Amino acid sequence: MYLQKVDSVFDLKWTDTVTYGHVHHQQEVEQSTYNFEKANVNMLLEFFNQYEAESARMIKEKLVLPAYEYCLKCSHTFNLLDARGAISVAERTGYIGRIRNLARACAEGYLKQREAMGYPLLKKEK
Repeated sequence: MYLQKVDSVFDLKWTDTVTYGHVHHQQEVEQSTYNFEKANVNMLLEFFNQYEAESARMIKEKLVLPAYEYCLKCSHTFNLLDARGAISVAERTGYIGRIRNLARACAEGYLKQREAMGYPLLKKEK
C-alpha cells in the first residue's frame, strides 16, 4: 500500500499545492552532498574523540543526560565518517564498540539515578 498513492516521498502532499519535495528537496541534496562527498574527515575524527572524552567525563561526573547527548554526537559523527568511507571494515567494529560502551555507561548511570530518586515514574497514584 502506498502512502497517498505516490511512489516518491518527494511527491507526498503537505497541502493541496505543496509537496515534501517543495519543502525539503534542496536540503536533501545539500546534506547528501555534504555527508557523502564534502564532510571534513580529519575534523570529524577529532570531533569523535572529543565527544567520546566529554561523554566519559560527564559519566564520571554523574551527569547522565549530558553524557548521553555526547554519546549521540559520537554516533552521528561515526555515521558521517562511515558515509565518507573514512572507516575501514576492521575499524567499524572498534568504533561501534566505543559507542556501545558509552551508551551502556549512560544507561547504567540513568538507572542508578532513577533508583536514587525512588523510581518516581513507578509510584502509584493514590
